[in-house]
Amino acid sequence: MKITEHLSSAKKTLFSFEVLPPLRGQSIHSLYEHMNPLMEFNPPFVDVTYHREEYVYKKRENGLLEKVSIRKRPGTVGICAAIKNRYNVDAVPHIICGGFTKSETENALIDLDYLGIDNVLVLRGDPIKSEARFVPEAEGHHYAIDLVKQVKSMNRGIYLHEEMENSAPSNFCIGIAGYPEKHEEAPNLQADVRHLKAKVEAGADYVVTQMFFDNSKYFRFVELCREAGITVPIIPGLKPITVKRQLAVLPKIFHIDIPEELLIELENCKNDAAAKQIGIEWAIKQSKELMEWGVPCLHYYSMGKSDSVYSIAKAMF
Repeated sequence: MKITEHLSSAKKTLFSFEVLPPLRGQSIHSLYEHMNPLMEFNPPFVDVTYHREEYVYKKRENGLLEKVSIRKRPGTVGICAAIKNRYNVDAVPHIICGGFTKSETENALIDLDYLGIDNVLVLRGDPIKSEARFVPEAEGHHYAIDLVKQVKSMNRGIYLHEEMENSAPSNFCIGIAGYPEKHEEAPNLQADVRHLKAKVEAGADYVVTQMFFDNSKYFRFVELCREAGITVPIIPGLKPITVKRQLAVLPKIFHIDIPEELLIELENCKNDAAAKQIGIEWAIKQSKELMEWGVPCLHYYSMGKSDSVYSIAKAMF
C-alpha cells in the first residue's frame, strides 16, 4: 500500500519510525529486538536507511597503501523484504544517488518491485567521510531530482538503455526529504523550497522532514511550501535527544538549531540518564503540538534504539 494511501485513509495522526540496518556481521534479530516493542503502536510503514560505503587504507607488502571500500550497514533491500514478511507492514527503503550508477539504481528498483515494495524514499545522500563535498558516480545521478525522474520513468514503463515493447511499469510511491531549517548547501530557505517544488513537479508524492526541535520551524516551512504551490503531504520527522553530547553533535552533522529552552534544560542535566528523560519529555511536547496542528503522521528517527521512541509513542498513541 502506498504511503499516500495510508495518509489519506487515516482517521487520526499515524505513527511511523525509521530503522538502521544492522552492522555488517550482526544478526537481523538485533533489528527485530529493536522493532518489536514499537510494533505495539501499529505503524503502517517503517523506513529503512541506506548507508554508503566507506573507505579504509590498507598497507600492502610493497609498502604502498591500497584504498579498500567497505559497507558497514548492508542489506537495505533484504531487510525491507524481511520486515514486510515478518510484520506485514510497508517497508520504505532509502534509495540514494551516492555510490550508485543509474543502471545499479534501476536493478535495485526492479528487485524492490519484484518484492512488492510499493514505496521508496529518494535522497541524494551525504558525502563520504573522505570527501569534502558530494561526488556522484561516473554514471550516477548528481541530484535527488534526477533520481525522482528515474523512478517516475520506471513507473511509466521506461527503462534505461533498451527499447522494450510492452514493458511492465513499476508503481512506486516516491518520498523525498524536506529541511525546515534548509539544506546545508542551500543559500536560503526560500531557494530550498523552490528546489523541493521542482522535485514534487518531477513526480515526488510526499515529503518527510529532517529532524527539528522547534515546531515553529516546521510550521513556517509548511507555510512556505503551501505558498509555493506544494500540496503533497509533509510528514514531520522527530528525534529525541538521548545523551548530552548530542547538543554538539546534532547541530554539527544536521545543521539544525537547538532551542534555548531545551539547551538550558540539557546543560543542567547531571548525566545522560537525565538528558534522555528531558529528550523524551521535549519530544512528547513537540508531538502533542504537532498532532493538535493536524499533521498526517509523526515519524521518529530511532537511530537503532527503541526505548525513547517507545516512551514517546506510549504517551501519544
